[in-house]
Amino acid sequence: MTRDQRAILYGTGAVGLWSTVATAFKLALTTMTPVELMWIAALVSWLLIGVLVVRRGQLGSALRGGWRTALWAGLMNPVAYYLTLFAAYDRLPGQEAMALNYTWALAMAFLAVPILGQRLTPRDVLAGLVAYAGVWTIATRGRVFDVAFADPLGVLLALASTLLWALYWLLNARDEREPLVAQWQNFSVGLPVLTGIVAAGPGFAWHGWGSLGAGVYVGLFEMGFAFVLWQMAVHQVSRTARVANLIFLSPPVSLLLLHWVVGEPILASTLVGLVLILAGLGLQQLQKSPGAEPA
Repeated sequence: MTRDQRAILYGTGAVGLWSTVATAFKLALTTMTPVELMWIAALVSWLLIGVLVVRRGQLGSALRGGWRTALWAGLMNPVAYYLTLFAAYDRLPGQEAMALNYTWALAMAFLAVPILGQRLTPRDVLAGLVAYAGVWTIATRGRVFDVAFADPLGVLLALASTLLWALYWLLNARDEREPLVAQWQNFSVGLPVLTGIVAAGPGFAWHGWGSLGAGVYVGLFEMGFAFVLWQMAVHQVSRTARVANLIFLSPPVSLLLLHWVVGEPILASTLVGLVLILAGLGLQQLQKSPGAEPA
């Protein structure tokens, strides 16, 4: 098996895991608050990545340096980003929160203008208009000329999560920490904060084995194994675009799982909006030169 074939295999595994987490979010949030789910998932992910850091002999370097960056990065991810994302899933149908969250790549392109001094191309603008037409379609549930959102706060939270995620990666553009070490340090900062939020808010309550299992699943696969597999794919592949485009497989699979497992009816407005969002993302990808590596 070639390096590119292994990379595609790793990337497909990561995308497959990410395709299941919208369903896991909705199942877990039927019995837990967003902050309770976040605390369990963050604890599990911190333990998993900590074990991997130790096995790779990186614990010494992880303990010595990089904590100044981890201090603010950990407050953004996992704390601010995932709490906002889970709050959106708690208020919206999973299909809507998932589809809106996929606009983070476009948000990153627009935020790169003031933060990194980059320029928007005409294709960037067109991609944004197409994708955010999809956002509008989903947010209004197809009533595009009737400005009456079913849950405006839920939509706002979903879009805010995309801004936080895009901002996190832009601010980390010059982060020299090894990715796995950075992830463990960030969770080491975020976990005590989340513990304090749970203690001051809903408290540590037992919601049954099913809820615990859902939280563990999110920690292992959304924040843990999927991250590791994606990093392996990016580091093995000859051109990042070969694995980057695999992410387009995730939304349709997520929709089907939400329908089959959670029982959500697939709304026509979600399908139309998702097609527009993916078309916008596709336009953005097409502007890269054949030999260029995406950032």
